[in-house]
Amino acid sequence: MSYDNTCKYLAETYPADFARWLLASETSDIQVLKTELTLEPIRADSVTFLQIANQILHLEFQTSPKSTPPLDFRMLDYYTRLKRQYGCEIQQVLIFLQATSSEIAYQTQYVDTNTIHKYRVIRLWEEDPTPLLANPALLPLATLAQSNSPPDLLQQVATAVDMIEETDERQNISACVQVLAGLRFDKSLITQLFREDIMQESVIYQDILQKGEQKGLQKGEVAVILRQLTRRLGAIEPQTEQQIQALAIAQLEDLAEALLDFTSQADLANYLTNISPA
Repeated sequence: MSYDNTCKYLAETYPADFARWLLASETSDIQVLKTELTLEPIRADSVTFLQIANQILHLEFQTSPKSTPPLDFRMLDYYTRLKRQYGCEIQQVLIFLQATSSEIAYQTQYVDTNTIHKYRVIRLWEEDPTPLLANPALLPLATLAQSNSPPDLLQQVATAVDMIEETDERQNISACVQVLAGLRFDKSLITQLFREDIMQESVIYQDILQKGEQKGLQKGEVAVILRQLTRRLGAIEPQTEQQIQALAIAQLEDLAEALLDFTSQADLANYLTNISPA
């Protein structure tokens, strides 16, 4: 199941709730921005940009501290791209979902020779669950919050989900809760507290399932194409690999056919330059 798609769904479906939690902002005038930025795409678990009045809230959810490029540099990279494109104040929040002792999860800035860039970090396992339990949109995150008795916390979340009056919202929030709870709890406990048939009926569950299947297909296509290119042209540059990994399935299929005519790395570079980003 896809944790990144779940977090992205929550942030983009309930932007005002996330703005209230993270920025203490009560405005409902929020625009969800496209995550495509200029230059090359950055591979991330889940990235959401919310434009709130004259500022942008950059939300990034991570299940693991491992990243290429490193997370601290990635936050700087996103900041400069956003600043260049929108020219407004930018608030960045990096949210770690799964408990880890890695030093990366405790870094709050990128430091280089002439640069220091700061950003905010939230480690959910250290967060007070009270404000998360009080908001239906944040219930999935509450399953990962601080608790002396995690099973009791999950029971509290299940009770809060049952109190959601609107059926579709209850189904979708329940599905998100079950997905994220999988990072912390055994499936047996989750299925004991939540009805699996309700999860399967939810729109978000079907969407996550479909995106997961598409992601698997895309990953397989990329692997095959990289092997073919390496045999034909030699070792492929890491930056070029990133470009290929960002292509949609239809674009990968076109590339698989076009590469048969490539005779040099320049042919590949020109091809990638002349196609639109996924």
